[in-house]
Amino acid sequence: MTDEAAEPGSLNPVELRAWRGLIEITPLLRQRLDQLLMADSGLSGSDYPVLVTLHERGERTVRSTELADLIGWEQSRLSHHLARMERRGLIRRSRHQADNRVAEVHLTDEGRAAFLRAAKGHSRAVRTHFADVLTVPQLEALAEIMEALKCHLDSSG
Repeated sequence: MTDEAAEPGSLNPVELRAWRGLIEITPLLRQRLDQLLMADSGLSGSDYPVLVTLHERGERTVRSTELADLIGWEQSRLSHHLARMERRGLIRRSRHQADNRVAEVHLTDEGRAAFLRAAKGHSRAVRTHFADVLTVPQLEALAEIMEALKCHLDSSG
């Protein structure tokens, strides 16, 4: 099908190539990095975004609803995962002092240590399987592309 014969709203070959590349490589890259993370640290690819987000907050607690928003998960998925992480001693949940309906999440010393042990190896894996594969101009363009997409999605509700 040529561009002239394309259905209105359909993707042209370059748009389709870019879209297919994004949706095909994202799960492959995540799977590879998650496998390496688990082998290196014993943390899952689901543990890592929770730990990194809590670590970045320092000693401050995070409401579970805010944490779900920050990592892009549904609240129910996060709640189940936090229960598993709590049993492993990585995080602690408590009720908000002023509002008993609100759950707060705290990073434990054990969780912080696990994150710090995993971070170096994870960064190395990201470098090996992502950053080192691309040129600086490609990385700069990709960063701009991702920022533009995030801005659009954030503003379009």
